Amino acid sequence: MKKTLAGVMLGLACFALQAQDKIKFKEYDLDNGLHVILHQDKSTPIVAVTVLYHVGSKNEDTNRTGFAHFFEHLLFEGTENIPKGEYDKYVINAGGALNANTTQDRTFYYELLPSNELALGLWLESERMLHANILQVGVDTQREVVKEEKRQRIDNQPYASFATEMFKRAFTVHPYNWSPIGSMEHLNSAQLSEFMEFYKKFYIPNNATLSIAGDIEFDEAEKLIETYFKDIPRGADVVRPNVVEPELTEEIVATVYDNIQLPATFIGYRVPGQADKDAYVLEMITRVLSDGGSSRLNQRLVEQDKSALQVASFPYTLEDYGIFITLALPNVGHTLEELEVAMDEEIARLQTELITDEEYQKIQNMVESDFVSSNSSMAGIAESLANYRVYFGDANLINDEIERYRAVTKEDIMNAAKKYLRKNNRVVLHYLPMSEQVEQ
Repeated sequence: MKKTLAGVMLGLACFALQAQDKIKFKEYDLDNGLHVILHQDKSTPIVAVTVLYHVGSKNEDTNRTGFAHFFEHLLFEGTENIPKGEYDKYVINAGGALNANTTQDRTFYYELLPSNELALGLWLESERMLHANILQVGVDTQREVVKEEKRQRIDNQPYASFATEMFKRAFTVHPYNWSPIGSMEHLNSAQLSEFMEFYKKFYIPNNATLSIAGDIEFDEAEKLIETYFKDIPRGADVVRPNVVEPELTEEIVATVYDNIQLPATFIGYRVPGQADKDAYVLEMITRVLSDGGSSRLNQRLVEQDKSALQVASFPYTLEDYGIFITLALPNVGHTLEELEVAMDEEIARLQTELITDEEYQKIQNMVESDFVSSNSSMAGIAESLANYRVYFGDANLINDEIERYRAVTKEDIMNAAKKYLRKNNRVVLHYLPMSEQVEQ
């Protein structure tokens, strides 16, 4: 039997995956509800100390959006025991690095430190959880920081507003309606007491996962965790939004004028949350459509029709729902309408024809390869363990999630394309240069 290159590569990827050691870990809860995950890796003398708070922009009041992202910044201001502006210096002076990020569903902090500084990382995170200074001077400072971040990363970046523009149209009742950056007006009008209330409500041990990976000894780490976190009081149980978004019943088309030179089309289909079986199928569809030079959209729009300079697709998947994005930038002499017709035709092929054996082998090969390399750093492993535990209820998916991709069939791909990639289930954004708005 003739072997294809994709088949050979798939076999090699499978061999590598089988040879890869399982990521071993230990997890437990403190009495105050803090969930702890520990992974030992003594290959390098570093340790990642991470805390995932299960709070994001979807937990905000509709009149106070932007709080979760604001707190990502505010909680570096200092604590009762750490002077203002000194938090970062502890880590930098120890030869480490630190950062944080916020999504619609979570806020995540981490320190990457030499392994002999584990106690420092734990002390810093316990201070953040228990003793943060929510002071007016810090609030005022970080308001300006957030405003500047919005100007640099969204307002002045071409097409960077697409997520905000897409989500506010795809969701009408669910809090995914607004983006994590939130409203500057809401932040400006919020009182200090409101920020203090948000902190007390969400920055509590029973709403957090402490995940540590690196050159550690379990017994020592557990003693240190007990020392720094056991006396932090448990908070009231967090009540999460339980909002069912009505189905889209018709295509939504809108024009966005942006500081750009080239127009673009962004098409977003509403899809289920990341723990849903179909989320894995949709990720496989992404690979068929736009992963690599031989992908369908690239071959059709860029290579064959030469109507697009660039084309891409990706699932923007969150805890409750997601949006499957396809986008394209037109070549000279071609219109957004031309691109959309061609993109629709390629999606129609997915809905009416099974993908080829070669395509199926190729995307499985890609998934296997990515899975092998996905947890190549201590910070990445710690974050993955926390994510799997919080969103899926099973930290061991760090080892077993690949089986969910392997279970996806060609029939699953065709059925998911039919179910979700429909015109009456999508938002279409036409990005046009500002100059065209003036002319009109």
